[in-house]
Amino acid sequence: MSESAVSHQLRILRTMRLVSYRKRGRNVFYCLKDHHIFNLYREASEHLDEPADEGGGWGEP
Repeated sequence: MSESAVSHQLRILRTMRLVSYRKRGRNVFYCLKDHHIFNLYREASEHLDEPADEGGGWGEP
């Protein structure tokens, strides 16, 4: 991913108030806004690591 694409994604996350940032000179440091955001991220990450379900979704076999 290009540097400009990363900057764009981080700007979106800032706008959505999901991350906070601080500047030190020319560097910008980002972190998740709070523990609720971290928990959402962790849950999504764990879900993506689960094996794919062969069912039809929505409770269908």
